[in-house]
Amino acid sequence: MKFRILDLVKVIAGRDKGKTGVILKICQSKGTLIVEGVNMVTKHLKPKDGQPGQKVEVEASIAVSNVMYFSKKSNEVTRIKYSVGKDKQRVEVRSGEVITANTKRK
Repeated sequence: MKFRILDLVKVIAGRDKGKTGVILKICQSKGTLIVEGVNMVTKHLKPKDGQPGQKVEVEASIAVSNVMYFSKKSNEVTRIKYSVGKDKQRVEVRSGEVITANTKRK
């Protein structure tokens, strides 16, 4: 899988088609991602330890095949490839630009 946590992706298929968001979690064994603000579902929480029950909106997983990498610079979706050389780098297929690692965490 060529996606990394904190990559910006755009949903290309499904109920949330057209939305963009940042990858929060990757499950390689299932082939799914959790993307911020995409595929929101309502979770019902029971009352517990004096706290009332409530409804909470959380992100559900989405299949990897339903998202594509979104380039901020060119403002369009693109595929990712690996450059062949001494160091393996991720490269945007359309523009040929090297994708730098996102290290900002919330």
